[in-house]
Amino acid sequence: MDSVLSLNDVTVAYHGDITILNNVNIQARRGSVTGIIGPNGAGKSTVLKTMFGFLPLRSGNIQLDGKDISREHANTRAKAGVAFVPQNRSLFGDLSVEDNLMLGCWPFRHDKALVQERITSVYDRFPILAQKRKDPVSSMSGGQQRFVEFGRALLIKPSVILLDEPTAMLAPKISKEIYRLIREFAEGGMTVVLVDQNVRRCAEVSDYLYILELGRNKAEGSHEEFEQGSGLRDMVASWMDYKID
Repeated sequence: MDSVLSLNDVTVAYHGDITILNNVNIQARRGSVTGIIGPNGAGKSTVLKTMFGFLPLRSGNIQLDGKDISREHANTRAKAGVAFVPQNRSLFGDLSVEDNLMLGCWPFRHDKALVQERITSVYDRFPILAQKRKDPVSSMSGGQQRFVEFGRALLIKPSVILLDEPTAMLAPKISKEIYRLIREFAEGGMTVVLVDQNVRRCAEVSDYLYILELGRNKAEGSHEEFEQGSGLRDMVASWMDYKID
């Protein structure tokens, strides 16, 4: 599988001198789920923010479909087909479901037919949102709000979707549905980059895993290598002090 989005020897610092990522290399391949795991403070969320253009690079480069996008702003990357669903809620609680979705149509807001077509496609995928289209987002459950965020991300028909802890604080039933959606995205040809604290579930849903420690690449391997006792699984379990059933 060819790489669609890649970080190449990327170093990133906050406030100019607090280095968070150190020469990180990650390849996200077409039609696959690339999982990123590691302990708190490893730099996982920073990787996604860097991929989306929220943070400048100190060194290295970012490639999207073979093009250097290292200096492109987040809105330009979104127009190029990169979507981002952050861990923390990013909705306007006082606005309705439909108004929140309309904001996701901003890049093509002047094409009313396209706006309606894209929003209808979100309602088709998430029927609960169609039922609650006029309700304020703040009145919805955490899982329903997450579906609004997923729907908004899908409005641009992304080729790449970045997901930061998409099941955090959600009920197991909703989490299961979200992991099913993630696999569905990849099987439909989308490139998915998933940051997740749930090592077991991340390993199950991902085709390839990167493990970070203190902002550096610690290890990497395929889903099969993780599952079939290559040593990667045991290394992760001991290194993270995490029991993997």
